[in-house]
Amino acid sequence: MIKKIDTNSEEFQTELELTKQFTDKVVENFKFAYNPNDEVNESIQMGLARNKMIYGKRYCPCFMVIGETKEEQKAADNRLCPCKPALKEEIPQKGNCHCGIFCTPEFAQTSAKEEELHDAIATHSRGLTKEECADLLLKEEVNSSELESLLEARELGFVKFNLIDTREWMEWVGRRIKGTDYLVPTTSFYQALERVDDQKNTPVVVYCLSGSRSAYCQRIMLDLGYKSVANLDYGISSFQGETLSGEE
Repeated sequence: MIKKIDTNSEEFQTELELTKQFTDKVVENFKFAYNPNDEVNESIQMGLARNKMIYGKRYCPCFMVIGETKEEQKAADNRLCPCKPALKEEIPQKGNCHCGIFCTPEFAQTSAKEEELHDAIATHSRGLTKEECADLLLKEEVNSSELESLLEARELGFVKFNLIDTREWMEWVGRRIKGTDYLVPTTSFYQALERVDDQKNTPVVVYCLSGSRSAYCQRIMLDLGYKSVANLDYGISSFQGETLSGEE
């Protein structure tokens, strides 16, 4: 079941402010840096605030929360921010946590330069053939231009695939890619994925805000037997095509 929270409510805004103070302390205490992409940080902070309101704890919003009761959730060892894998493995080895909000200062500086370069060289191609569409959907990652072309080709009947948003409902309502077929939130992924269980042979493209949550969901779907699952690199934050907002 997709849990809906009014992000404009006073309760959520208060919890969001407390969560921002919490992440500020994490950055200060561990001598981390924030991701240079403010949109990534805000998305994770909103997800942490959401989980605090629903579960009473700031569970990592990039992973599903397992367990119906507090006892089951504790026994499942759900990731609690800042999570042990991030502190002990991800940040020391890769430079950033899985969600991307916490980075080493060196990683943040490098990422800022790479993001500027990515924005500068982004281009858009059109007119894919059926064969090119099929090849693209077999890739591990597609970029913004490729997804735009795939969506256009789908409108023309050249290709069939499902576009799945793995963010939370509040993010989906705020802004989503036009042509998104399903919302399958990461925190309740298995339950929400049941709607497409009978479409495992249909190619899939998944996306989130920055590409990290959807990459996690991509691996799960492939393990579950989905024929092909491509991830939108850099997520919706890099998407230059048409987007929608609102519930419908």
